Amino acid sequence: MDKTMVDKIQSNPSYVELVTKRSSFAWKLTITMLVVYYAYILLIAFSPETLGAKIADGGMATVGIPVGIAIIVFSFILTGIYVKRANSEFDGLLSKVKEDIAKDIK
Repeated sequence: MDKTMVDKIQSNPSYVELVTKRSSFAWKLTITMLVVYYAYILLIAFSPETLGAKIADGGMATVGIPVGIAIIVFSFILTGIYVKRANSEFDGLLSKVKEDIAKDIK
């Protein structure tokens, strides 16, 4: 791809919109995941007895196990949310960019 093609793509309004929306959404999901993860780590650091509490009297499992699993499931949910939005919104914008560039080439 030559420099003029790259410049055309980067100056395309649909491309700018795509990059802006996708970056903004990705950062929001990243920050959400980091907050959840670091809250878990801080809870371990400053209140280990909370996650170390037994779920049932005489049982072996602690509260930390389902909380840890919930964090993993939460990360899969965030991934699903991103994929859904990428397929519904971001792919449409990308198609528009491709169409606009194809018109410019002809």
